[in-house]
Amino acid sequence: MRQFSIAHLAALLTLVLGSSLAIIAPRRLPGRWMTWASWALAGAIFAGWAGEYIAETMLGTWTLQSSLPLQLTDAVSLAAIIALLTRRRLFVELVYFWSLSASLQAVLTPDLGYSFPSVFYFTYFFYHVGSIIAACLLVFGCRLYPRPSAIWRVYTLTLAFAALSGLGDVITGGNYMYLRSKPIHNSLLNLMGAWPVYILSGAALGLAMFAVLNAIAVAVSQRDRSHADRRAGGPTRGAKTGQSRSCPLDSPAGPNGHRIRLRR
Repeated sequence: MRQFSIAHLAALLTLVLGSSLAIIAPRRLPGRWMTWASWALAGAIFAGWAGEYIAETMLGTWTLQSSLPLQLTDAVSLAAIIALLTRRRLFVELVYFWSLSASLQAVLTPDLGYSFPSVFYFTYFFYHVGSIIAACLLVFGCRLYPRPSAIWRVYTLTLAFAALSGLGDVITGGNYMYLRSKPIHNSLLNLMGAWPVYILSGAALGLAMFAVLNAIAVAVSQRDRSHADRRAGGPTRGAKTGQSRSCPLDSPAGPNGHRIRLRR
C-alpha cells in the first residue's frame, strides 16, 4: 500500500474523526449508551482481527512464518476488546500504551501489501484504527487513566511478548515484531541502524514513547481533577481515585437480582 495515497488518507481521516468523537462524546453526553458503543467498537476490532485470519485461510495465504498472532498489534487488539468489555485497568493500560505507540505507527506507516478495495485493507485498518480509538475512548473519554507505575508494568509485558515473538521467529523462520529484519516500507526502524542495533534502539524509543504517553495522561488527569474540584467546591473522590462516571458499564445480575460489580 502506498503511503499517503487516497486510501491511506481515508483511513487516517477515520482515525482522527473516530478518536475525536471517542474523547468528546463520553464527556459531553455521559450515559449507558456508552456500553453499547463499547460493545460495538469491540465487535469491529474483533471482526477486523479475526477476519484477517479467516481471509488468509480461505485464500490460502496463511503461513506459520507470517500469520501467527505474534505481532504486538495482535496483543493490542485482544487487550482492546477485553478492556472495552470489562474496563479492567490492566487491559486499559495495555491498550493505551501499546495502541498509541505500536498501532499508531502501523497506521501512519502501514506495512500492507494490499490497498482498497481488498478485504485486507479493511481488516488491517479495522483493528489498528479501532484499537487507537479504544484507547482514546477509555483513557481520555472515560477518564480511566493509567495507575502509578503502569509504565513499568506495561513495558515489562512488552519485553515478555517480544521474547515470545522472538521464540516464534526462531521456530518458524518468520519475522514477528521485525526482530529479524526491518519492514520493507518506511518506518521509524529504518532510522535506527542495522540489525541488531535497531532492536535496542527500538526498545529505548518504546520506553521514551511510554514516558511521553504517561506524562500526557497525568497532565490530563490533573486538569480533570482541578476542574472537578472547582465545580464541587473541594476535592472530589471520583477524581482522586480515578473512577469514571462518564462510561458506566452494565454488569451481569447475580442470583439475588443485584448487579455484580466488575473488578477494576
